[in-house]
Amino acid sequence: MTKAYCNTWDHLSRRTLLRAAGGAAFLGPVARSLTAQHEQGDVDRGRPRSVILLWLDGGPSQWETFDPQPGSRSGGSVGRIRTSAAGIEIADTLPRLATQIHRTAIIRSVTGKEGDHERATHNIKTGYRPDPTLVHPSLGAILCHQSDSGADIPRHVSILPGRFPARGGYLGASYDAFKVYDPAGRIPDVSKRVSDDRYARRMDDLLGTVETSFARGRLVDLDRTRTLHAVTIRAAEAMMSSEQLDAFDVSREPAGVLDSFGHSPFGRGCLAAARLIEVGVRCVEVTLGGWDSHINNHSLQSAACHTLDSAAEALIARLDERDLLRTTLVVCGGEFGRTPRINAAEGRDHWPHGFSILLAGCGVRGGVVHGATSINADFDPNHPSASVRDPVTIADVHATMLRALGLRPSTQLQTPVGRPMALSEGTPIETVLDA
Repeated sequence: MTKAYCNTWDHLSRRTLLRAAGGAAFLGPVARSLTAQHEQGDVDRGRPRSVILLWLDGGPSQWETFDPQPGSRSGGSVGRIRTSAAGIEIADTLPRLATQIHRTAIIRSVTGKEGDHERATHNIKTGYRPDPTLVHPSLGAILCHQSDSGADIPRHVSILPGRFPARGGYLGASYDAFKVYDPAGRIPDVSKRVSDDRYARRMDDLLGTVETSFARGRLVDLDRTRTLHAVTIRAAEAMMSSEQLDAFDVSREPAGVLDSFGHSPFGRGCLAAARLIEVGVRCVEVTLGGWDSHINNHSLQSAACHTLDSAAEALIARLDERDLLRTTLVVCGGEFGRTPRINAAEGRDHWPHGFSILLAGCGVRGGVVHGATSINADFDPNHPSASVRDPVTIADVHATMLRALGLRPSTQLQTPVGRPMALSEGTPIETVLDA
């Protein structure tokens, strides 16, 4: 097995490039591109694999989404509806998404140990609990590091970034997600604000002055620095003039398509995500907030589900129609779930002890459910694990996603201090993966 690594030169050059060219460094490493290591023998090797994360910021309630238990103790006001997969029911808050469940796998028994928003977000997005000595890379950063892309535009994109956006961690800031907001607006930092002549003068004269000033008094190879800056700036200029930027412009879509995704920033973000994957972007994270329902749980969760429902259904359908679902992993979930019991303010609090995540596409077996939870009369809040059947850890979920993306969870990377780190310490959940 080939060992992928990041050496000290890579990290120094990325930091230098970021200082010189800002967002241009999001285009990826200059020195090399790594080939994805495929574990499954029947993967489609002709097309790169990608991931879209529908990030439900704040902690969606499993009881009001993918694991409804109406009529049970603290089941709440939600009802169940049938789905396109025989024998699987989800909450009646997601009627459109219910038509795509035959293409998804629902994991209902995810267990974690973090109940704080920031720590739990790090855990879910990276597969590791926070470590004060090391910042772990997110799933999208890992995918971009382990594979190449033909895109001129950034390969890792965050649309409507939340409080804790995806980061490159020890892989370097060049793997941080490129942040954009509502696709109805302009993309930041990709258009010239001065004339072509003035821009050329700045590149020819001022940049050289800045580089010389930066290098003075530092242990920096000025010729190497200038070469790296030139490469990065050429990449940035290619991005600024690339037709692939049109993928962000959802206004190019017919009115019926826009209607199907829902007229919300999140809906437009999901449509942009599909368009970006089509032009070669490897990871897109789209954030939907409004799930932190410590009070008025039912109304808050129902409102957030209304926005999620149309966008997620339309996204999966579009990927399938365009033959992109086979090579695009869709992940839908948040940092934790909500408590089985409804509190005095008609809300549900943080609950990492058995919640749901939905996966679709890219080697995921459709129409299956893994695990189960219970909030019946025998539920004991002091022993939450007793109410979870076939529990899996967050690391197991990450290992599953890596396998689906054609990567070996056991692959080790070298951190800047020489510490080997596996992509995941979990075990893939075989029940939700195609054989």
